Amino acid sequence: MNVVADTNIFLAVVLNESEKDKIVQLTSETTAVAPEILPYEVGNALTAMVKSKQLTHKEALSAFEVVSTIPVRLVSADIRHALKLAAEYNLYAYDAYFLQCALHLSCPLITLDKRMKQVAHNLNIEVLE
Repeated sequence: MNVVADTNIFLAVVLNESEKDKIVQLTSETTAVAPEILPYEVGNALTAMVKSKQLTHKEALSAFEVVSTIPVRLVSADIRHALKLAAEYNLYAYDAYFLQCALHLSCPLITLDKRMKQVAHNLNIEVLE
């Protein structure tokens, strides 16, 4: 089964966040899919963590290397459709790309973002929890 995995899922696993074990359990029999922006969004999130002194530069680079080893199928997002979703639900475009992919591929979404979960439910997207 395919599952669209949000950026925070990859980071939670790599950074050993408290949700890691549950994420691994929920996704163990799935194929991760994400919009092709995933590596850039991971880089942006890691940079933000360095700026806020949650990670050192070296730790961020190491985390990016580990994320890069996680098997994930990157897919194109329909930007026009994602922008409509972003406007309709008052989301960032980055979040809408993941939702649009889940809609387009008719597959579940896994995210730690409460707002994305709410919108996914409104769009009848299954959310792995």
